[in-house]
Amino acid sequence: MATKATSAEVSDTTGSQDGVRRRDFLNVAAVSFAGVGAVAAIAPLLVQMAPSGDVLALATTEVDISKIQPGQGIKTTWRKQPIFIRNLMPKEIAEANAVPLSELRDPQTLAERTKPGKQNWLITLGVCTHLGCVPLGIGEGENRGPFGGYFCPCHGSAYDTAARIRQGPAPKNLVVPEYKFTSPTTVQIG
Repeated sequence: MATKATSAEVSDTTGSQDGVRRRDFLNVAAVSFAGVGAVAAIAPLLVQMAPSGDVLALATTEVDISKIQPGQGIKTTWRKQPIFIRNLMPKEIAEANAVPLSELRDPQTLAERTKPGKQNWLITLGVCTHLGCVPLGIGEGENRGPFGGYFCPCHGSAYDTAARIRQGPAPKNLVVPEYKFTSPTTVQIG
């Protein structure tokens, strides 16, 4: 005896002859809708993490170094971070070059941290590599620590005259940003 097929069975079997069933279409549509929703939810977070317009405007900064005498330094800012620019004295250069690399936690020579022919100009970010504090030592009369460079009083990190970590919890030397000399008395940072 032959039974009659219902209309739902007929449409399901006719759809499967094409290779696409209604259920497949609904699954693809639901996954697509969820994907679009996830992108819409994440997009504002990604836009928020991008640098603000004022930070992008400070992509580079030029500093006049003509008034910095040997042994002196200045603090300026670049991308809202302090920058230390120090004119090293010959004694400080000799002290930095006398330190064996085997004694350094983050071994770098002074020549690797300065530009050729401008070894007396040390330019670093003024941010301790331990927890982001601003070390002392760039200003006149500030504590330079036991190695004559910079000293972070928050946790006791001490840097030498080449801004290399010598003592304390900081894991790395003070960071040297990208910079170039645009004239004998002007440096461009960034």
